[in-house]
Amino acid sequence: MTQFLFDGPEGGPVIVLAHGAGAPMDSPPLNALARGLGEAGLRVARFEFPYMRRRRETGERKPPDREPALRQAWHDAIAELGGGPRLVIGGKSMGGRMASLIADEAGVRGLVCIGYPFHPPGQLERLRTAHLKDLKTPTLIVQGTRDQFGTREEVAGYELSPAIRVVWMEDGDHSLKPRKSSGHTERGHLAAAVAEVSGFVAGLR
Repeated sequence: MTQFLFDGPEGGPVIVLAHGAGAPMDSPPLNALARGLGEAGLRVARFEFPYMRRRRETGERKPPDREPALRQAWHDAIAELGGGPRLVIGGKSMGGRMASLIADEAGVRGLVCIGYPFHPPGQLERLRTAHLKDLKTPTLIVQGTRDQFGTREEVAGYELSPAIRVVWMEDGDHSLKPRKSSGHTERGHLAAAVAEVSGFVAGLR
């Protein structure tokens, strides 16, 4: 059974979020996003992939599970929460990427990716965009303009499905955190991300 961490009202639209490769479901950025989305009226369900759950239980820091296990964890979570048609799914970095790989297959209402890993840092040729060309699920990507996994300039050259909308956070890094000199704040960007995501979910049919 998947172990979920819930925020927000029980009757709200459900959004399921998974974590990135290195941080758990209760990392500070995901805590802030979940709390904000819950306050905006969404029912937020967070879960951890098997390797992260084992890390929490044993303290062993092992690398992420292979893709089939990550995909299966998403399918299990979706089934336990009532099935794709009633859910918006997504998450931070790897969690959002894995959600994007199964979104059409699972028939979810929508997809939200915070800091999508378009390519590994410094490896611009290793694109993770092939499936994004034909993605049919309505999708919101919230990305920092200086994200080392995909900057605004790089992403502008990618072929992305018309179902995908990318919202940019000025000077934000992979966690949307800007430099102090930019005049922006991490808190402000996270609040803006909450507003974008809640508005996106509200607009889904």
